[in-house]
Amino acid sequence: MKNYTQSIAAFQEAQKHIPGGVNSPVRSFKSVGCDPLFIASAKGAKVFDIDGHEYIDYVGSWGPMILGHAHPDVVMAIQKTAAKGTSFGAPTLLETEMALQIKKMVPSVESIRMVNSGTEATMSALRLARGFTGRELVIKFEGCYHGHNDSFLIKAGSGALTLGTPDSPGVTSGTAKDTLTAGYNDLDSVKEMFVKYPEQIAALILEPVTGNMGVVIPDPEFIQGIRELCTQYGTVLIFDEVMTGFRLSKGGAQQILGITPDLSCFGKIIGGGLPVGAYGGKREIMDKLAPKGPVYQAGTLSGNPLAMSAGLTTLKILDETDGFYDMLEEKSARLGDGIKKCLADLNFPGVVNRVGSMFTLFFTEEAKVNSYPDACRSNTATYAKFFKMSLESGIYLAPSQFEAGFMSAAHTTKKIDRTIEATYDALTILKG
Repeated sequence: MKNYTQSIAAFQEAQKHIPGGVNSPVRSFKSVGCDPLFIASAKGAKVFDIDGHEYIDYVGSWGPMILGHAHPDVVMAIQKTAAKGTSFGAPTLLETEMALQIKKMVPSVESIRMVNSGTEATMSALRLARGFTGRELVIKFEGCYHGHNDSFLIKAGSGALTLGTPDSPGVTSGTAKDTLTAGYNDLDSVKEMFVKYPEQIAALILEPVTGNMGVVIPDPEFIQGIRELCTQYGTVLIFDEVMTGFRLSKGGAQQILGITPDLSCFGKIIGGGLPVGAYGGKREIMDKLAPKGPVYQAGTLSGNPLAMSAGLTTLKILDETDGFYDMLEEKSARLGDGIKKCLADLNFPGVVNRVGSMFTLFFTEEAKVNSYPDACRSNTATYAKFFKMSLESGIYLAPSQFEAGFMSAAHTTKKIDRTIEATYDALTILKG
């Protein structure tokens, strides 16, 4: 057994000063029944805890580290930019360069506004959609997490689902009544809402490929049907690509699905590991934002030069490296197929969902996981045991059954095969 003495002590101290000892709930490891690791450093595909243990990392800071940790070009860009000043509260050339790079990679984005987090991006996009349409209602989907804005904490995913608090205290009944919740991959549930409120729905927001109830893939008829309904009823279609943007392809999930949203929200990768967010889309909608239009949104650190330099460096590598996404797909397929073979060889109940470099192993008796109810039927107790065994074997996974895992360019064949071996060993013990 690994000795986690220093992480345990650090967590005990943190709980005296920080609510729950963490600054984001899923970090607490509460759902897997153990104390969190405190990370000292990371490099490439590995993280190192304060007790001196190293792990092959499939959390990747929850998605941003597509190039691997501490990529030398990204680190150099941050250092050079920091030497010139870390924040100005004034326009910089980097912000325009970032806007041009995003527009180049995501054709649906005609205009874009930088913010400081994915939550800021989604909440701002929602306000903009309401301001543009003059309507109040919004449709979201069970199990989709769009940040901790009040309007989105209704049957939410990610930490809210992990910790069993999908309807957060502090969300007013007035706010809740403006949020309509539909079933992911259930087009009929969406149609019913449009029929009931044909002229009141400002926006429909969804993760085009979910990562916050685990990876769930949209049926083609579902995603196409949503686009058609939004067009028919004059509703703004918002893709939350905070997780999928620039990860599944240069153009994100919308590129591989062949669906054009009206607005898109980004984060994670566009900051290269630094805090960042952005939302953009049709110019006629974006032009409603202040100072050009009447919809107000602001942020002192929006477009922060450190985040712009790190993110811009990352995006240029993704854009200019021939075959980058083919390479990432090959690595991800090796891992996904390897885990599927482990399940099959041991006749162990489970489902592996994967799109590109995002994946989830669901411990379930279901033949497939295609919706929020499917995901909720997963065996979280089995996942908790598997998680702890993986840590002991030097594999760092998300501390929740309901999260995505992420592959990076830094993961080698040797590391992937080691992960498959550790998975087989853990499943063998769990099978008894």
